[in-house]
Amino acid sequence: MTVELGRYGVWDRVARWAGRGEDAAELEELGFGALWLGGSPDVGVMTAVSDLLDATEKITVATAVVNVWTTPAGEVNDGYRALAWTDRFLVGIGTGNGELAGEVHHSPYQKLIHYLDELDVPRDRLALAALGPRLLRLAAARTSVAHPYLVTPDYTARAREAIGVGVLLAPEQHVVLEDDPARARDLGREALAEYLARTDHTRNWLRNGFTEDDLAGGGSDRLVDALVAWGPVERVARRLREHHEAGADHVAVQVVGAADAQRALRDLAAALDDWSDC
Repeated sequence: MTVELGRYGVWDRVARWAGRGEDAAELEELGFGALWLGGSPDVGVMTAVSDLLDATEKITVATAVVNVWTTPAGEVNDGYRALAWTDRFLVGIGTGNGELAGEVHHSPYQKLIHYLDELDVPRDRLALAALGPRLLRLAAARTSVAHPYLVTPDYTARAREAIGVGVLLAPEQHVVLEDDPARARDLGREALAEYLARTDHTRNWLRNGFTEDDLAGGGSDRLVDALVAWGPVERVARRLREHHEAGADHVAVQVVGAADAQRALRDLAAALDDWSDC
């Protein structure tokens, strides 16, 4: 049985999940169906996964994502076996930030295939970080969830077409609850800076209609506006719903640039009116 993610989840870097059991329980009460532990966590993430599972009753906890270049598959297998008692754990894998790890990407695609062959994790407990068409098809063939990061609703529509039905599509969406355009875009650019240095993301943006000019100078307004949902809470909620209208099953919300991300998530939860897909 495919893991339950709900309509919306919360994405945050794994280091910021430490000691946040009460926050996780509140997010569950608000209606969020998944907690995504991001930032290319290593196998040590399993401690955080266990703590968050203990603090909650029904929310799914996912790694977003274990880097296949730096974390051996055997270590992931051991971590999964320790948590195999629950159906609320999703193992997300991907090529991650291999560039900064010093890896030579002769073939990230082949690396993922070999890694999936080595994993002893059921398909219905696996997610794959996927951007390009070939990785989306691999996600559909070998896992239960495709998890594209920093994408637009237009991309989501193309991704749904690429993977077909029967596989969950769970894009991540950056969010800034800020009405002032200049301030919102400054916060968005800060969040995008590290990804503008990564060819996996820039290649995907170029493939999806952006230009080299959009990538220059920290990112054009056009790029920031497309990748970061900013503005009053109702406008941001509308962007999240657009992903669902485009074919997403779940949207992983990452609040950036906020002094109090938990409060921002409370406000966003109150503005969303489509928690049920019925």
